[in-house]
Amino acid sequence: MKTFLSRFPARLLWLLPLVLLLAMAGPKLKKAQVAKNLTVGVPEDFQALPDDAIAVKYPAPRKPLAVFSNPAGRVDFSVASKQTTFSNKDYALLLKIYESTLKNTYSKVDFLTKDIRTINKRDFIVLEFVSTLSDNRRGREMMAPLKRYQLMQYAIEGNQLYVFHFNCPIEEQAKYQPVAQEMSQAIQLK
Repeated sequence: MKTFLSRFPARLLWLLPLVLLLAMAGPKLKKAQVAKNLTVGVPEDFQALPDDAIAVKYPAPRKPLAVFSNPAGRVDFSVASKQTTFSNKDYALLLKIYESTLKNTYSKVDFLTKDIRTINKRDFIVLEFVSTLSDNRRGREMMAPLKRYQLMQYAIEGNQLYVFHFNCPIEEQAKYQPVAQEMSQAIQLK
């Protein structure tokens, strides 16, 4: 019985490491300009949602600057900004505030990362976690808990706080966690 390598032509063996390296490489990201000072990287199959779709999916007084979604519409990456009186010297305090806010927002939060990281010469607050939202209503019609993988980053530029939020159903965490981590490294805020 011949093995794969014994059937592979010897003159092409040098290609094998290259093929393996390409197979393990992360997803190809395309650059998307969100604002004049802000560029993000999103997977090639993600599409920017139009304003009316953003309004339906994210009903809020202040809509995100941009939302990108996978073809099935189950995985999102949003970018929002708002005015702030904090500065980038307040990141340690803000990290504690955001961590506490998330714990109060969801029934359960399992943090994978809670840190301040330098990415592309800029500091970011990074919170990566699995959230669980349980139905606490009494009665027979209780719904199953909703679990999601999320990666959130915060950065302050001038008087603006930028929020980068990747989220997907827990069933897709294995597929999208490496994608989210690569996207988190592709943010260019000037």
